[in-house]
Amino acid sequence: MKRVITTLLLVTLIQCALVAIVYWPQQMDTSQSVKPVWETLTAAAIDEIRIVDEQGQEQLLQKNGEHWQLPGQHTLPVDPERIEKLLQGLLSHRDGWPVAHSPAARQRFEVANYHFQRHISLFGEGEQLGDIYLGTSPGFRKVHARSGGQGGIYSISFNVFDAPLGADTWLDPRLLQVRTPMRISADAYSIHRDGGQWQSGSGGTPEERELLSLLAALRSLQIKGVASAMQEQQLKNTEATLVLDIDSLAGTVQLQLYRLDGYYFIRSSEYPLLFTLSAWDYDRLTTVDILRISGKYVGE
Repeated sequence: MKRVITTLLLVTLIQCALVAIVYWPQQMDTSQSVKPVWETLTAAAIDEIRIVDEQGQEQLLQKNGEHWQLPGQHTLPVDPERIEKLLQGLLSHRDGWPVAHSPAARQRFEVANYHFQRHISLFGEGEQLGDIYLGTSPGFRKVHARSGGQGGIYSISFNVFDAPLGADTWLDPRLLQVRTPMRISADAYSIHRDGGQWQSGSGGTPEERELLSLLAALRSLQIKGVASAMQEQQLKNTEATLVLDIDSLAGTVQLQLYRLDGYYFIRSSEYPLLFTLSAWDYDRLTTVDILRISGKYVGE
C-alpha cells in the first residue's frame, strides 16, 4: 500500500511540475516585464500617425515643423486640439496592470492582430516607434488596449471615437478665419481701416454694430469639411453668391460663397479645394446690411 501511495504522490508531483512548466511562461508574459508603448513614448517623438480600422480604411496624419497636416488632402492643416486629445489620451497612462493576456481574450476584447476596432501606428523620423490596438469598451470613456508585439490587455481612459477616420473629422475648422482684416471689399460695399478707424469706400463711417458683426463673422468662421467631387463639379460654372476680397496683416485672400440645394460652400484663394459651410456662417457673411456697413443708414 505504501508503495502505491508513494507512486501516486510521485505521479502527482510530476503532473504539477509539467503544469508549471507549460503555464508558467504564459503567466510571465513579456507584457508584464516590458512596458506598453504608452508608457515609453512621448508626443514630442512622434511625427506620423496611421489609424486603420478592421475594414482597412486608413487615415494618415503627418507633422511638418510644429504643425500637423493631412498629406492626402493637399496638406491641409489638422485640428491641433484633436491631435493633442489623441496623443494625450493614448500616452498618458502609467503603472496600469493588464486585465487579461490570453489569445482568446485578445479576440474577445477585439485587440487581436486580425480583429480590432482601431490599429494606431506611431512613427518618428521614418521609423515605427510602436503601435496600439484598440477594442471594446469596458465602461464610460474606457477602452481595451494592447501594445503591438505584447500580450497584455489593458483598460485605459480613452475613446475609440477620439481616433476617427475621415479627413473631415481631422481638418482644422478654423482654416479660413481672418483675424485682423484691414480692408474688406464686396460688390456692394467696401470698407477699410485707416488710422485705427474704419471707413467705407463712400466716405461714411460703418455702423458699429454691423461692423462688429462682420468682423466677428470673419474671425470665427468655421468650415465643416471638404466638398465632394460631385458638388465641386455642380458648382464649377456657378456664380458665387458673395465674393469678398480681404487684405489683412496675414496677407490678401479672396473668399467666394455659394449655395446649392440647401447646402452651403466657401472657396478660398489660398487653397485649391471647395469647403462646406454651415448655414449660420453663410448667413452671417451674406446678410450684411449694405446701408449700415457703408455708413448710409439713417435711423428713425
